[in-house]
Amino acid sequence: MKLTARVGKVPPSITLAIAAKAKHLKEEGVDVCSFSAGEPDFDTPAHIKEAAKQALDEGKTKYGPAAGEPKLREAIASKLQSDNHLAYEPENIIVTNGGKHSLFGMMLALIEPQDEVIIPSPYWLSYPEMVKLAGGEPVIVPTKAEYDYKITPKQLKAAITPQTKLFVLNSPSNPTGAVYTPDEIKALAEVVVENDLLVVSDEIYEKILYDGAEHLSIGAINPEIFARTITSNGFAKSYSMTGWRVGYLAAPVELIKGMTIIQGHSTSNVCTFAQFGAIAALSGSQEPVEEMRLAFAQRRQVMLEAVSAIPGLSCPKPNGAFYLFVDISTTGMASLDFCNALLDSQQVATIPGVAFGADNCIRLSYATDMTSIEKGMKRLEKFVTSL
Repeated sequence: MKLTARVGKVPPSITLAIAAKAKHLKEEGVDVCSFSAGEPDFDTPAHIKEAAKQALDEGKTKYGPAAGEPKLREAIASKLQSDNHLAYEPENIIVTNGGKHSLFGMMLALIEPQDEVIIPSPYWLSYPEMVKLAGGEPVIVPTKAEYDYKITPKQLKAAITPQTKLFVLNSPSNPTGAVYTPDEIKALAEVVVENDLLVVSDEIYEKILYDGAEHLSIGAINPEIFARTITSNGFAKSYSMTGWRVGYLAAPVELIKGMTIIQGHSTSNVCTFAQFGAIAALSGSQEPVEEMRLAFAQRRQVMLEAVSAIPGLSCPKPNGAFYLFVDISTTGMASLDFCNALLDSQQVATIPGVAFGADNCIRLSYATDMTSIEKGMKRLEKFVTSL
């Protein structure tokens, strides 16, 4: 069976492969400390689960609108208006099968062959592959640790060509945890407007911030940038709803209509009763979100102190998300070799930076319990000092 050329352009997910290997070891009874997870280890808040249960009891188990339940689209628009100062209406919203699906549908609706999409590196590993699957060309712009892995306006401007259509902005960032300051966001917005580009702002980690960091949605700066902005978000990270697969995208109506056509011919609607859980997430108490954030902040500090005590390892202090992006270049090892050797010898699962476009780094997730963090970091130190 001959597969299409587009499939051949996209490699398998390295993160899923490492996670599967770690899971297999655990099933065999091995004591694995996993720092590979890109999801909170907390349960979904009770009031969200109760809302989904109630929806089931009320028979909300049938097909729904491809663009999402009207009440959820209204709740999302209201959230974006109040929290993010983005003037979206329900017609500007599409509910998708997770945040990832919102970005994939957007790429399919927007990107054509030869269109270029600027992606700062390190990047979330699926961005370039989505561009390729849509027929476009990812343009990778490497960033530096000394600038907290943030693209500068100068770098963005230099990467623009007549074929550039879209700029991908992710703040807070996966894998680095970097958060662009309001002034940095405004400076990037100027370049986008001056060059008449579109920008997609992936804000899935917006509520997971530390040390007074402030999240500014790029579309909130002025009407000019708002007209060029596509905003992606979801419920997975902030509400610990990764398995629910509910995300959303906000954009000009014409893009939403195009994505709705694609979704109507691919997945149809998002799981109906899960959408009622999402409504409760937005309308109910936000205390569980803050409780998780405080727990992440404590874990971050412990992991940062542990990394700083290991000779040869370094990383910028992240102001958001729940990852450390650790430079391992002094070991002389490629990141995949490092991660495999660490898992085999010390039973610590991490993600190689090559998956994110930075082979000199590894990603550590502190979305796990403190006992595993303390034990796993001691094992990491033992591994590095034995090299």
